[in-house]
Amino acid sequence: MKTVILDAATLGNDIDLSPITKAHETTVYQTTEPCDVAERIKDCETVITNKIKLSESNLKSAVNLKLICVTATGYDNIDIEYCRKNSIAVYNIIGYSTNSVAQVTVGMVLNLVNRLADYTEYVKSGEYTKSGKANCLSPVYCELAGKTWGIAGAGNIGKQVAKVAEAFGCRVIAFKRTPDDELETVSLQTLCEESDIITVHLPHSNTTDRIIGSEMIEKMKDGVVIVNTARGKVIDEEAVLKALKSGKIGGFGSDVYPSEPFDEDSVYNKLKDMKNVCLTPHMAWGAFEARERCVKAVAENMQAFLCNKPSKNRII
Repeated sequence: MKTVILDAATLGNDIDLSPITKAHETTVYQTTEPCDVAERIKDCETVITNKIKLSESNLKSAVNLKLICVTATGYDNIDIEYCRKNSIAVYNIIGYSTNSVAQVTVGMVLNLVNRLADYTEYVKSGEYTKSGKANCLSPVYCELAGKTWGIAGAGNIGKQVAKVAEAFGCRVIAFKRTPDDELETVSLQTLCEESDIITVHLPHSNTTDRIIGSEMIEKMKDGVVIVNTARGKVIDEEAVLKALKSGKIGGFGSDVYPSEPFDEDSVYNKLKDMKNVCLTPHMAWGAFEARERCVKAVAENMQAFLCNKPSKNRII
């Protein structure tokens, strides 16, 4: 199939695209500006994208388009209704980045709980050498064993994080719409009231928009640690900033933002230099192995479409 990859740079320049390019006539663009999308896809049969928005305004020029492959699990950048009306198949990828996101999530929690930024800076600044003391134990940090770790959104990633939390000796509770025999499920309010650590793995929707906001934060324990590696819009960043300043939130980590990258006026620019904050550039999904699986899965999605085979990744 005549194929266009619109934003290959989002997969990294170290990833082999040959599972796709060897099987299909493929034009690869590292990045694509919104104004160029319509022109670049007008003759193709397949569009592969990660973050580029595809809507009626640019899709209507693609008269030969049969298939859209999203190199991610989320597909809120695709106009699904337009695709359904115009018989354009849409595939995403499920489960390819579970280990990668879970690993970074836990890494953020450990960084914040152990106050590693403070201790690392103490050594880098030369204060450790000047102190004349063999150790430094300020700021105080605590063990995870015996703490309660709340999993907000217990899908594949949330469950993987839960396994690690249990290995640390934590009691794990989870907010999940449907009961789950594998986990102790509770309401979001109970999770916020009882958790020492909260990791967020919720998809963004009308019902989860800013779901972690002032009301829920007020119910949390003082000094709670929150890490979000899901979607930027499930957390109210203004409420987080206020709670960080008051000390209500003891540590905050995020890999995702309402607008990516966040701009100069973003709330995240006001909190990024706080010692108890850990911000990363939407990289949690992108371990090398995860990106390899991603490309392979896209190739498999294209083959499933051509052969009219059922696929768990087919959206429409």
